[in-house]
Amino acid sequence: MKEFIEYLIKQIVTRPEEVQVTDTFNEVDNTYNYRVTVSQDDMGLVIGKEGRTIKSIRALTRAKAIKDGVRINLELAEPEGKTEDADL
Repeated sequence: MKEFIEYLIKQIVTRPEEVQVTDTFNEVDNTYNYRVTVSQDDMGLVIGKEGRTIKSIRALTRAKAIKDGVRINLELAEPEGKTEDADL
């Protein structure tokens, strides 16, 4: 599944070398959690207009998970180094 997610994301982004997918297994609810990190410049491409692209990626991964008989969560992480604007 990790390779499948990496493949999907790398086809969309302009900097595929910066795509990172980490996975963990939650034994409590038997769910695999995948965290995707991309370049700040590629966040908009991965999210898509009104979130359509990331929703489609999640739908594809859920379909594969059902076929494989597993439960998954897919999270798009904020790139490291991003700072929040201070309240004025």
